[in-house]
Amino acid sequence: MVTAVTLSTPARLLRLLGLLQGRREWAGTELAERLGVTDRTVRRDVGRLRELGYPVEGTTGTAGGYRLASGEDLPPLLDDDEAVVIATSLLGTTGDGETAGRALAKLTQVMPVRLRHRIDAVGASVVAVPDHRSARIDTGTLAVLAAAVRDREIVRFVYRRRDGTATDRRVEPHHVVATYGLWYLLAFDTGAGDWRTFRVDRIDGPESVRLRFAPRELPSGDPAEHVRQTITSTPYRYTARATVPAPADDVRARLPMSIPARIRPIDDTSCSVLLGADSLDQLVRDVVVLGPGTQLDASLDVLERLRDVGRWLLETSPGDPV
Repeated sequence: MVTAVTLSTPARLLRLLGLLQGRREWAGTELAERLGVTDRTVRRDVGRLRELGYPVEGTTGTAGGYRLASGEDLPPLLDDDEAVVIATSLLGTTGDGETAGRALAKLTQVMPVRLRHRIDAVGASVVAVPDHRSARIDTGTLAVLAAAVRDREIVRFVYRRRDGTATDRRVEPHHVVATYGLWYLLAFDTGAGDWRTFRVDRIDGPESVRLRFAPRELPSGDPAEHVRQTITSTPYRYTARATVPAPADDVRARLPMSIPARIRPIDDTSCSVLLGADSLDQLVRDVVVLGPGTQLDASLDVLERLRDVGRWLLETSPGDPV
């Protein structure tokens, strides 16, 4: 299931459950203030916890309140996909690794063993580069790959190349790396006899073959740096070099999925950008985003496609205002 991480209600329930576990008794107004919601929302969330089987008791008194009754086996608050999505969100969008680690620790405290193992696998197997902006990802695929990395098990899958062809792969997974808006599997390809970097969104049907392997030493040492080097050295079918009359930081904000190393400042008010894509339309979209005043150095097929788009815009735009 490809999921965007927008689980505000489960996340709030997790926090509510954590508060109830951290103190013997809470007034309803205190919980509402801590959660940033209304008293009515707190009552509704407490009702949801009770429906899920959590023993939340109401207390008497002037203001009334809530407490979590003692019990050894707490029921699951999230299903498998929701748990992996939240763990993925923490790792993929949080630049502060320490903060993400604390949040993951709190998450696993209230999870049953079955889900705890899946979340632990994600936390132990994923490397997130601070400038990464999370993209959609198939949570089932991520869970399988993360578990294989953690357990050092060979995994097989079908991989769709950039040209659309598909190949069967059998690899020793090393790490999952989230960077440049995408997710990558860093692994040793046993068929090729060498290290390979696979885009996770192009991996179909991954499964462990239940065979363990002795981990190999990564040539570059650091998984994130290895993936960066691989991506920056990968040739594209279409390329263009642009000089943009805007600061490099502004251009990086306009192109959030671009590789930062390909945007270099010229001075405080301009920068050079190396664009690359396997699709002409993708390259044209990036050029348009750079804005007016951009000077472009590109091949004839790229320039001709830009001229076609420009003519189409002129023909479809309304006439001059009267």
